[in-house]
Amino acid sequence: MRLLWHCVSFVIALLTASLHAQMPIPKNPLGTSSEVVAAGRALYNSTCTDCHGIDGGAGARAPELGGNRRYFRLSEASIFDTIKNGIHGTAMPSFSNLSDEDIWRIVVYIRNLRGTAIDNNVPGNVENGAAIFSGKCECLNCHMIRGKGGTLGPDLSSIGGLVTLKRIQEVLTQETAIPVGYRPVKVTTQKGDVVEGIARNEDGFSIQILDQRNSLHLYDKSELKEITYGKKSLMPHNYDKVLTADEFQDLLAMLSRQARTKVEIKQQGEGENGR
Repeated sequence: MRLLWHCVSFVIALLTASLHAQMPIPKNPLGTSSEVVAAGRALYNSTCTDCHGIDGGAGARAPELGGNRRYFRLSEASIFDTIKNGIHGTAMPSFSNLSDEDIWRIVVYIRNLRGTAIDNNVPGNVENGAAIFSGKCECLNCHMIRGKGGTLGPDLSSIGGLVTLKRIQEVLTQETAIPVGYRPVKVTTQKGDVVEGIARNEDGFSIQILDQRNSLHLYDKSELKEITYGKKSLMPHNYDKVLTADEFQDLLAMLSRQARTKVEIKQQGEGENGR
């Protein structure tokens, strides 16, 4: 009897999977404009934050939605299905009370959280952002974009295609971990010369320092009297305070467009979980 029950269950599961596979994949009818994203954000924050956090962050009863966990459903169709029908056997309920268009707005917002910065329609004046980057903020003193600028900080030619918009905002406004190869250092030689910059390369016997004039110095550690490492990045993290709200938005818009190289995100139906 138990064997018969297992066989029946297996057949039912196969039929269900077959019917599900034959169902047409829903398509986003609204597009991904900044207006749709903004509407989706408002709907998400008023509908989904009993469990998930505000603006896609981690909540008391559900995970962050802007993360990159391998089990996240990635395609628009799968996210739509999850919101509309819920996930059986979990705490994720159905939101079938919402209109399909409102569900699509939330889907676009969630996808917006998970893509790289260039996948976002970031409002702002890109040309003015470039002027602020090179002028008021003096970012070209340390960073390079498309062959122009300094080398004391990371090359930003593809920053919009490599990280999320949220990550760019964090780096501009709060202290973050020092990137590998950019640790601040100050050395004093046995002769009394002082050099400050970043430790590009280092081993037990030598250290390579790029100074604030973008000049490279190589020292044998036996030549040095003192080595002092900085605990914080040389990168300022207060641009939301030194810039006006419009200037900061323009800078974000400009950085989000820098994408000579882009990390490919799985698209519709690729490796889909639960599909």
